[in-house]
This record gives sequence, structure tokens and C-alpha cells, in this order.
Amino acid sequence: MTTDAQVTPGSQAALRQANRERVVAALRRGGTLTQAEIARATGLSAASVSNIVRDLRSTGTVSVRETSSNGRRARAVTLLHPPGALVAIDFAYSRITVALGDTRGRVLQEESITYDVAEDPVRGIRRAVWLTETLLTRARVDRSMVSGAAASVPGPVDPVSGRIGDITCMPRWAGFDPGDELGQRLGFAVRVDNDANLCALAETAEGAARGVEHVVYVNVSQGVGAGVVVEGRLFRGASGNAGEIGHLGLDERGQVCRCGNRGCLETLVGAPYLLGMVPQQSRIGPDAALSDLVEAACAGDPGCRRIIAEAGIALGRGVAIVVNMFNPQMVVVGGELAESGELLLDPMRRAMELGTLGSALADLRLVPGELGGRAALRGALRAALASTF
Repeated sequence: MTTDAQVTPGSQAALRQANRERVVAALRRGGTLTQAEIARATGLSAASVSNIVRDLRSTGTVSVRETSSNGRRARAVTLLHPPGALVAIDFAYSRITVALGDTRGRVLQEESITYDVAEDPVRGIRRAVWLTETLLTRARVDRSMVSGAAASVPGPVDPVSGRIGDITCMPRWAGFDPGDELGQRLGFAVRVDNDANLCALAETAEGAARGVEHVVYVNVSQGVGAGVVVEGRLFRGASGNAGEIGHLGLDERGQVCRCGNRGCLETLVGAPYLLGMVPQQSRIGPDAALSDLVEAACAGDPGCRRIIAEAGIALGRGVAIVVNMFNPQMVVVGGELAESGELLLDPMRRAMELGTLGSALADLRLVPGELGGRAALRGALRAALASTF
């Protein structure tokens, strides 16, 4: 099978692969469909669908049978579920989670450990490998039975080299190739993608944005990033940096960001900056985490509520720029800060009303994610499943 690392973005091979994924996604959503129904669901021509179905049938991915539709002969296409297991790995800033699933996307086993992932990429990979091997042993699944694997990381991933970009909330991972390291240690290929991209993939497939074609998923935790979905497909950009909205410049006199610029969105909504604003009289201590800030705000702490409200205003200003550029139907907000609900979304909504074009705002919905902290893991499972086809 052709992998992302073997396909040049924008090439004919990349286009064919993307079209195959669109057909498979349509079949996964709709069950058995005629070729005409696939064409309508994907926007592809009848000839393109026919060629793709022929290729998928030759590899055993789909079955095809003769049927009728509106009194005419038609070909019904059914997606076959290949045997095997899927592995999904989520590298969060201070936690590693691994899930073992089947090719229907169901989770069979799951385990999570608290770990300082940001400290050392090689050690983080070793812990993930140990956790994966533990789950495989517990489920009595041999490595040869793994048909697809994917990992989520909090940083941009170059779609060609597989390396983590320089601007990541885990600086020691910059330039590191986690897919290669995982593949060598586990003995099977592991597809790696940015966490916001995978969250967007999960929310559009099974969460708040089910069936929506144009979506921006905003992930607000240690930093802030976005997954952009255009016409049902992830938009990654030339080098995987699409969606790095944390580095939109909002205040040229603001704090210096880790990217080297001043007043980036991340300096207004990222966890380290928000926690640095917590007043001494607050109910949370000096070593508090973002979850403590959110909990205190939801419990009524006035200082913490003010911090989240101001973060919502800044986030709304940044997202307004993205909405004006991409004109999505929906903006989904996830990550730890999103757990504060309307304390964040209401000021965000008001800021967007001031900065977004009226025509872009008219049909836009701003909603919280439905999958919560499991979005990246669910997205990694879906990426692993896509790699089996």
C-alpha cells in the first residue's frame, strides 16, 4: 500500500489516494451504496468512482453485486472489514494513552499513564512501546495481526519526512521522527499526525461535526492549534503547518512567544500564560494545572472566571481570522480549556461577531466538541483504520 511518506502532496498519486479515502469514508458512513450514490456522496465523477471501486475490489477492500435502482441496473458496493487489530497512540504533553481496537473501530483495550512526554522523545517512545506491547500481550494479539497503527502528537508533522516541526509545545521533539522510531521498535508501520488534525477527523466522523464538510476544530490545551477540514478532507498545507493558529499575531506589543514573534494568540490562551495570571488569593495553588483553573472557574472563582473569559475573547479574535479565510460551516472547540463550556464559548462568540464577515458568520455554528479528551485517540484509531485500506 502507498503511504503518506511515499506520496508527494499535490501529485496525481496523492489525488488518487485522497479520492480512494473519500470513497471508503462514504461507504463507512452509508453502508452498502450504489456507484451512483457514491458519486453523489463524494462529488466524484461516475467514471472516477467506477475506477476506484474496481481497484478496491481487486485488493479485497469491497465487494460488488448487481442490483437495481429506480428500475435500472446498478452495482451495489459494500465495504469489507479486514481482519486484524488497530493500534492508536496519543502523546499528550504529560500523558501517554494507547488503545487497541478492531477494524470496525471498536476499542478492545486501553491504557493510560502519566508521563513527562515533553522531556525526552526517545524515552517517551519507549514508554509508548512498552504500553503497546502490554496491551497486545493482554489481548493475546500477535504483532503480525496488527493491520494499522497511528499516533497523535502535539505539534506539526511534515507529511513527507514525518518529522515534527520546530514550533511545538514539546521543543525537544522538534526535528524528531516518531513514526520511524515507533516502527523500528514495534515492527509495524505507524502513521503520525498532529493532534488537532486527528481530533478534527474524529469529530467530523463521529462527534459534533458528523456529516459537515467544512469544519475548523480548535484545540486549546498546553498550546492552541486547529485542524482544518475542507470538503470533508483534512487540509495540512505544504509542510504540515496548516492550522497553527496559535501563532497568529494579535498584539505587536505583547509577550514574546516561543516562536520568536510577539503577541501570538498562544500567549493569550496557552496554559502556561493563563496559569501565570492566576491571582495569589485564588483557591488554586501555585503548582496548579489547567484543569484546576477550569474547575475553579466553574465553581465560581471570580479571578479564574475572568481569566477564561479573556482567553475566550482572544480566541474569538483569532478564530475570526480563520473563519474569514476558510468560511467553515462549523467551528468545534476542544481541549482542556473547552471543559469550561460557556464560560469560554460565550465571550468567544461575542468576539467573533465583531471580527468575522457577516456572510461567513451567518450560517456558522460554534459548538463544543463531543469527544472530549478522547478525540485525539479516536482520530488516531480512524487514521489507523484508513491505513489498512
